[in-house]
This record gives sequence, C-alpha cells and structure tokens, in this order.
Amino acid sequence: MQVDRANEADIQRAYIEKCREYLLDKEKELGRPLTACVNTFGCQMNARDSEKLLGILEEIGYKPVETEDADIVIYNTCTVRENANLRVYGRLGQLHKFKEKNPDMLIILCGCMMQEPEVVEKIRKSYRFVDIVFGTFNIFKLAELIHTRLNTGSQIIDIWKGTDYVLEQLPTDRKYKFKSGVNIMYGCDNFCSYCIVPYVRGREMSRPPIDIIRESERLVADGVREIMYLGQNVNSYGKKLEETEEAKGSQDVTERVTFADLLKELEKIEGLDRIRFMTPHPKDFSDELIETIAASDKVCHHLHLPLQSGSSRILKAMNRHYTKEQYLALVDKIREKIPDVSITTDIIVGFPGETEEDFEDTLDVVRQAKYDSAYTFIYSKRTGTPAAKMENQIDEATVKNRFDRLLATVAEVSHSVSARFEGQVMDVLVEGLDDHEEGLVTGRLKSNMLVHFKGKEELIGQIVQVKLTECKGFYYLGEMIN
Repeated sequence: MQVDRANEADIQRAYIEKCREYLLDKEKELGRPLTACVNTFGCQMNARDSEKLLGILEEIGYKPVETEDADIVIYNTCTVRENANLRVYGRLGQLHKFKEKNPDMLIILCGCMMQEPEVVEKIRKSYRFVDIVFGTFNIFKLAELIHTRLNTGSQIIDIWKGTDYVLEQLPTDRKYKFKSGVNIMYGCDNFCSYCIVPYVRGREMSRPPIDIIRESERLVADGVREIMYLGQNVNSYGKKLEETEEAKGSQDVTERVTFADLLKELEKIEGLDRIRFMTPHPKDFSDELIETIAASDKVCHHLHLPLQSGSSRILKAMNRHYTKEQYLALVDKIREKIPDVSITTDIIVGFPGETEEDFEDTLDVVRQAKYDSAYTFIYSKRTGTPAAKMENQIDEATVKNRFDRLLATVAEVSHSVSARFEGQVMDVLVEGLDDHEEGLVTGRLKSNMLVHFKGKEELIGQIVQVKLTECKGFYYLGEMIN
C-alpha cells in the first residue's frame, strides 16, 4: 500500500492528540485512569512491534498494566505454528467476559496471524466483540484505528497485503531502559517450504543504513548500552536497498551495503557497548561477516544459527539451500575464527517424510555443532505453505518419541558446552532482580547466558565483572568482583 511519506508522522500524531482528548474526557467520567495491556506472541520482531504499540498508547495517556482486565487489550499475534493461533482463540473467551463487565473496553488483534484471510473472516463472523483488527504492515496507524472505532462504533478491519513504507518516528515504550531492539529490515524472500512468514510479513525490505545509525544513536543517548538488530534474515541485509543519497548515508558506508558493512558502522557509535543480531540464515553467512564479528570488540560472540534439520534430504525439501556438510563446515569456520563463540539454533522434528535415518542426522549435527542451547519444535502444518501439501506427514507417536530424544541429546551436549566458562571472570550486563531468590541480581554474558549473583537494584543497566563460580546447566552462579 502506498503511504504519504512526507505527512504520515504528522497525521498519526494528530490522531494521538484526538485520542488523548477522548481519554481525558473518559477519565473524568469514570473517575479513574484508563489502562492498557499489550500481550506479545512470537519472535523478537513482534516484541519490538509491541514496544511501539505500547509507546503510542502511553502517548495517548493510557496507563500500562500487566492484567487483561484493562480498558484496551492488544494481542500482537504470531502464526508460525498452529498452537499460537489456538492460544489466541482460547484467550479471546476470557477477554469477552471482561468486556461484558466493561462495555467501553477495546479488544485489538494485530500481527502475523491477522495477515491470514481465513483468520480475519473467522474473527469477523465469530468474534464480533473484537473491536479492531490489523496486520503487520500498518502498526503505526494504531491511534487512527482507535479514533475510527470510537467514532463509528463498528468493528474496524484494516489489513494491508504489503507496503513499501515503514514509519519509525513514533513513541516507543522499551521494556528495558539499557537495551533495545532495532529493526534493520522487514519481510523475507527465502520461502522455506514449512514457513508462513514470507506470506504474512511480505518480501524483504532493508532500511537505509543512515536511518538505522541515527535510531541507534538516539537510543544510546537515551541510556541504551546494548542493541539487538532485527530481521528475518539479517545477513541478506542491503540486497535490495535503493541506492539513494539518503540510503548511502555516511561516506564510510560502501555503495553496496552488506550486513558486515552495517555492523562496522554501528560499532563506531560511542556509548554502544554491545551489538547483537537476530536472525542470520546459514546460506548467506559470508566470510566477511565472520571476519567482522571476530575483529569486533562490540559484536557479541553469540550466533543463533538455525539448523532446522540435520538431513540434507530434508533440508532440500525445506528449501533451505544448504546441506548437512555445508552447515557443519560453516560451524567449523566460525569456531576457528571465533574460538569462544556460543552457537544456538532452531530445530524442527517431524517434517513430512522425515525418516529415522534423517532424524539421526539431526542428532549427529547437534553432537558435532556443540550448541549452547537449541529451540526445538514439532513441525506445525501451516495452510498455504508447500509443506502442508506434502505426503508422508509423520504420525504423532513417532514425532513425540523423536522430540523427546532430541531434547535429551540437546541437554546432554549443551550442559557440557555451557560449563566451559566456569571459573572465569567475565563482563555481565545486569538486567534485573532475581525472580527466585532475594538479594540476587540477574544479568547476561556476551554469550547470552544468564548469570545470577549477589547484588543490589542500583546495578541494573550496568556492566560489571563477575567470576563464574558454578554452571547450573543453562545458567551460572557467580560472584561480583569489586
């Protein structure tokens, strides 16, 4: 969809102001503040989108709360697996009960799930109490959609099939003051046969590097020390970037900007201590990128490198564009250049046609790659993807057996790998108070592993040195070095 780029930010700020006027009148009528709850399903990109949604709501004047008996509840949805859709439908019943007690309550559904036409039709017919439905391309219109709903009283459905425009200059409410995500690109061109993301997030679109750099500088000026750079396939960044003067930005950015080029520019930002990124694709992981990470003092030595399957036959059916041997060669190359690297991964069990031999190949890669941890998933059949039409869908009992064996293998490997830092003194970014034991704080190593140690609340947001005294599997206990 085409957008008036020059005026869109002003238009949306005007709608924020109109919604604020409504809110002030409503608060006088009710004699209390109006509240908002944003619940996120899915990936880091969804979490970043939710920060933008909450930022708009707070700018309007809503008070953020954790409970869903709020005056506005937003579900920012995921649709990568069928389970995510079922969870949303299941929880809508509870929201309906809240709305019966509070008729002025607004229920809003957005995100990837809403890009599926059959989902929108089901909501239109069976969930008439849902007030607003929109997708992944127009979250910046939240205030406008609220204003329209308040003025018409009708269910608002505004789904875009795509866009060439993203508005980033609106309020954002970050979960953490000291770290943030920044989108560097949107959409995906890979079309893995099991994945619905390209259909709901659209085709790849990279942001100009100068926009990313400026946003990062603003965040650092606001106290951010660590930034996670986000995209469905970050190491294909820049492939379709328009060669305009604005896109080129800094004279140090080459005419054809790669992801490695972008990282080198971001590393120059004074005050930015840690750089992370999510998610790279193995087929695009260049030698230049490996060298850039190895030479950097800021890019964290943690790589999330999705495997999905260890079988070359299944990888071909998944349309992943690499073999088992190529993946392992890449892991070896990374470990040679970055010896202390922590590698995590995604693995799918039960893809159509997966044999026992195919599954054993996956276990073999887990053992050889020596992952620090793995996100493991049972294959979820997604209507509209090529894999959904494949024959030889695997029976539930076989999948469950393989899934349990995979979990056991991952746990065995990761426990021995994770313990390699035991006894060392390492930098930890303190993220918060420990949820389970009073007097402890929790932070992360550059490897992304959690560390719990004695400390006070004023340490939150600081980078401190901690001796890692004991590995407990997926986390460390430590002692801060004074």
